Amino acid sequence: MTDTRSGQEPAQPDGAERVSRVAVTAEAAALLRELTGVHGPLMFHQSGGCCDGSAPMCYPDGEFFIGDVDQYLGALDIGLDRAVPVWMTKAQFAYWSHTHLTIDVVPGRGAGFSVEAPTGKRFLIRSRLLDGTLGEVEPLSCEVPPAPGVNPG
Repeated sequence: MTDTRSGQEPAQPDGAERVSRVAVTAEAAALLRELTGVHGPLMFHQSGGCCDGSAPMCYPDGEFFIGDVDQYLGALDIGLDRAVPVWMTKAQFAYWSHTHLTIDVVPGRGAGFSVEAPTGKRFLIRSRLLDGTLGEVEPLSCEVPPAPGVNPG
């Protein structure tokens, strides 16, 4: 499992450059700054359904354990020293790999496990298709690269 408390982005295989797959609205960034003041550094994990629907879940960093089944999507610059990392399961990423995600906030009750729940606001995802235009690059693969020194063939 990966502990995200370091605030460091995971290394990209083959030295590839990290592509921004996530963004945050000004309103969501403001709420994240407030919540950071209460809870310390934060992280998001995009829920895959079940109890919390498909809401982006915001946790104090390290409270939700990231494992080999999770895909790092990027980090949200909210105007603090440390960005907010965003993750989802690789299985879900297989369906969402063609999208750019923006975390926004709207009035309403957040999911019970997400730190914004008591604020009267909730985070949500707005998405758009990555289509290869406007300088966008090919979507990231959700395939796990072979371990260093291992010949896959």
